[in-house]
Amino acid sequence: MKLCMVGCGEHAFSSHGPAQARYAAAHHGLEPVGCCDVDRARAERYRERFGFARSYTDAFDMLDAERPDAVALVVPVSLTCQLGSRILERGFPLLLEKPPGETVAEVDRLAAAARAGGRDGRDVPHQVAFNRRYIPLVAALRRRLDALEPDSPIQHIRYEMVRVNRRDPDFSTTAVHAIDAVRFIAVADFAEIRFRYQDLPAFGSGVANIFMDAVMSSGATAHLSFCPVAGVVVERAELHARDHTFFLDIPMWSAFDAPGRLLHIERARVVEDLRGPTSGDGAAMFEQCGFYGEYEAFFDAIAEGRQPEPGLSATRQSVEVAEAMRARRSEF
Repeated sequence: MKLCMVGCGEHAFSSHGPAQARYAAAHHGLEPVGCCDVDRARAERYRERFGFARSYTDAFDMLDAERPDAVALVVPVSLTCQLGSRILERGFPLLLEKPPGETVAEVDRLAAAARAGGRDGRDVPHQVAFNRRYIPLVAALRRRLDALEPDSPIQHIRYEMVRVNRRDPDFSTTAVHAIDAVRFIAVADFAEIRFRYQDLPAFGSGVANIFMDAVMSSGATAHLSFCPVAGVVVERAELHARDHTFFLDIPMWSAFDAPGRLLHIERARVVEDLRGPTSGDGAAMFEQCGFYGEYEAFFDAIAEGRQPEPGLSATRQSVEVAEAMRARRSEF
């Protein structure tokens, strides 16, 4: 399987490149044949660091020359739809960074490109890189929730996303991670949401703490809070079902509580206290944070002729909710 990489910036270098190199080392059938960036020096550094055969400055020159079996797209969100659509229309299986576009219209354009480039009535294989879905501790939580008794559905989810000195006027492109994680954990879409915004003008135009109170299609309720200029980098989830409560500390880059923790309490008794994999276990941060897992799932699905997950249709509502947040809507 030949792999091409489009976009060799900081995020690609810290997260995607190490995951690609680890997979190539463990699966000798993967050939990293080409990497591309508009900055020639960045592309060449990526090639040298992660074992790609050639570097390019034009993505479509690279695709024409290499004819890869899989492509990874890690570019600013403002370019994702434009480049991703052209790649999908040419029929190349694609892993694209989150969010898959800034708007639902862009997600739909990408989905149309996947249909147009497909064969035999099937979309071009594609996967949206919502890495929380592949964090080992999040996957462990999902398995434990699946194993609960049928009369113990999730009643309530609380999810916190806290950052330090993030003065983005639009925090929605980061908040979409939490929005998607709640949908994944709950196995349900949002049915209704009320938004509240606590503006923090001292930190810059548009900076705000944001709160979501929601009802899921399953009937569960959810509260999401986003505090971008606080004192710590953490993501936390708390879930309640009949007789069961789960506390999840999700590992983040440079977070003081990495590699995370999953605590399961049943009827006031701790039944499991699971710590995330550490570097001592051979798990680097790109694995703890789910980047390796998403590549493993992507490559395995392509090799087996399956559609990777999550695809554009599965992540569409996550973008739709983030778009409502960006527009400062009060309800969804």
